[in-house]
Amino acid sequence: MLTVSLDNTLWFACFLAEAAVIGLLIHRRAWRSLPVFCMYCVWAMLSDAVAYPILRFSPGSYLTAYLAGTIVDSALEFGVLVELVWSVLRPYWTSLPRRALLAVCLLIVALGAAIWPFAGIAGFGSLPPEWHLLLRLQQTSSILRIVFFLLLAGCSRLLSIGWRNRELQIVTGLGFYSLISLAVAMLHTHQALGPQYVRLNQIVVASYLCSLIYWAVSFSQKEAERQEFTPQMKTLLLTVAGTARAALAPSSVPKLRKPGEP
Repeated sequence: MLTVSLDNTLWFACFLAEAAVIGLLIHRRAWRSLPVFCMYCVWAMLSDAVAYPILRFSPGSYLTAYLAGTIVDSALEFGVLVELVWSVLRPYWTSLPRRALLAVCLLIVALGAAIWPFAGIAGFGSLPPEWHLLLRLQQTSSILRIVFFLLLAGCSRLLSIGWRNRELQIVTGLGFYSLISLAVAMLHTHQALGPQYVRLNQIVVASYLCSLIYWAVSFSQKEAERQEFTPQMKTLLLTVAGTARAALAPSSVPKLRKPGEP
């Protein structure tokens, strides 16, 4: 009974926190610069509003609904990562080649593909194939978000972004929640189903609630103005942009001369 009560409390708190974050995103007009992240937050609230009643009143169909929701979650999270990278590079949009956004997408896909083979969780061999796909997809997304958090946090000085910039605030919330989710998934492999298993799942939900509260506090404050990139980063970006333009430019073909022309 206590477990059910705590589950209800966490679900209700997350729902309220999601609504608060969406309200602040609207207030800050974040859809102009971060439309995919706004869509992700709206989807998270709607999916939670639908998934919880399904779990309580129709548990037999919960797996199918959860798998479909996880696929949509992963697709939106991929879009959020692309959007964050593109937002970080905003000061140099005009200097980058037109296909730079496609290159960013392909780079993230390649990174996810490299993570996929290592994302399987041992100890769930008896589960049906749907659960294997679900767990692998979840762990790949979690590791990808953690990697992005480490990259942006580690390169924050070069990129001239700080904890008051939206890009780092968003990826910090995603990274914290993903780190807890990954740690709990690993702990699950060493224990059977039981009260401790359920408590660990509640910790994951609590970590998501903490990320929502962090986003709510962050978006309640005015964003710091973006500073220019460091000279080292400027040089690197201009070099990459120049190389990309040279690679994408059509090769020069000698003009054929007509008969009689010198």
